[in-house]
Amino acid sequence: MYKTYYISPIGRILILTDTTALLGLWLEGQKYYGAGYDLEQAQEGETAVSRRVSTWLDAYFKGENPAIDEIPLAPQVTEFRSKVLTVLQKIPYGQTATYSDILRELQAEYGKIGSARAVGGAIGHNPISLLIPCHRIVGSDGKLTGYAGGLDKKAFLLKLETRQGLQ
Repeated sequence: MYKTYYISPIGRILILTDTTALLGLWLEGQKYYGAGYDLEQAQEGETAVSRRVSTWLDAYFKGENPAIDEIPLAPQVTEFRSKVLTVLQKIPYGQTATYSDILRELQAEYGKIGSARAVGGAIGHNPISLLIPCHRIVGSDGKLTGYAGGLDKKAFLLKLETRQGLQ
């Protein structure tokens, strides 16, 4: 494993990769930082994957909507959480969805699966922030709710996406 850091407008971001994929991306101080990886064992250094992630982050923080197609993602999560993360990736840039929307999408795709609470837990434990857009989840009333990175950062990210690069 390799770790490198990216300095963003919302603070330092840890990028964790192996030689083939992105394993994690966390905002410093984020709840569940490191997601159970032994970060002390990760070597400091860039990989081709972390360079692609940094390029993606550069574009994203400029207000662009960069594609993640060229970044292989390998979150180490349960099958249920993997399904939730797959559904999160379908939320379009600059738009939001509710926990109920995610649960409905999961049920439409996989049948009876989990509960709203389980969906919330999976979203909260997302190990690849930003690229898997858990910040786009809002409460049923449209208000900002729980974000492992902090509600101030969530508000910043949603505002950034709705500006679409206009400064």
